[in-house]
Amino acid sequence: MRAVLVGLGAVGARAARQLLASPQVDHLAVLARKPVRSRGRSRELSGSFEVAELSPATLPAALRGASVTVLAAPGSQWVAQLSIDAGVPVVSASDRPDEVRALVAMDRQAQGRGLAVVAGAAMAPGLSCLLAAWASSRLDQLSELHIATLGTGGPQCAKRRHASLREPVEEWRDGRWARKAPGSGRELVWFPGQVGGADCYRLNRPDTFLLVRAFPGTSCVTTRAAASRRDRLTSWLPMLRPPHPEGTVGALRVEARGYRRGAAQSVVLGAAGRPALLAGTVAATAALRAATGQLRPGAGGLASLVPDPAAVLAELHDRGVQLSAFEGAPVNPAW
Repeated sequence: MRAVLVGLGAVGARAARQLLASPQVDHLAVLARKPVRSRGRSRELSGSFEVAELSPATLPAALRGASVTVLAAPGSQWVAQLSIDAGVPVVSASDRPDEVRALVAMDRQAQGRGLAVVAGAAMAPGLSCLLAAWASSRLDQLSELHIATLGTGGPQCAKRRHASLREPVEEWRDGRWARKAPGSGRELVWFPGQVGGADCYRLNRPDTFLLVRAFPGTSCVTTRAAASRRDRLTSWLPMLRPPHPEGTVGALRVEARGYRRGAAQSVVLGAAGRPALLAGTVAATAALRAATGQLRPGAGGLASLVPDPAAVLAELHDRGVQLSAFEGAPVNPAW
């Protein structure tokens, strides 16, 4: 198959490596706003690929004969419309609420053409949606979903997180949307692996919107991210220092609360690793499934479009994504 990748940043480069390493992909067309810079980054890639400039003039030729389009650059949702018109499924790694909502608004067009348009195929949203879908399958009745993240995938992701800490937050409470103050709701969250605990706060991210669409019967869906006092106080100012080119340590925690066999129960899942690597792997895996018709037609998050989240999580594990489950242990009252 032939794949089209828009953007070769921290997440896009990871997705490109995963796609080129797959025996299903014969050729990869990389489109970038700054092709000269992308050609320098492409030296680390191996396989059959080409780098060209992203423009309305070059896009139709790139989409001709393509099996899937992967969007790994901000502000590229306009490519999705042209891709749908060309009959090519779309996978977006964007975590911007406006871009995710714009992609979800294409649901009727995608269903009419029998295509999958995945909005938010990264670490969060993306992997968070898959873990939430699998956790909900372990419960007879799902009542709450709580997502927490730590770390950023690259410069664009870091800038987006910086802005999201000052934007109003729409949270799903008691079956309806509630406006919350940005940077509020401090909660100590324990992440898997060696990450440990971190204070997490509310922020404007599209996980909640996608999960409410996938699980409309839930009474509460929240999204938080780890942040320091400096992060919250300086969120109203330009970033004081340049972000890390590919992010550092990262982690994800998903908690599903509900009932099983009449008793209250919680299912806690997580993942740890570099956010750019997690995001790129999820985007590439979703792209390969979208290209081969293994996703439901329509536009939405992975929790809505993936028929079998356990199979996708198993594939991500085989690709090196470290997944964890909190099993719990009985507590001795004498302690």
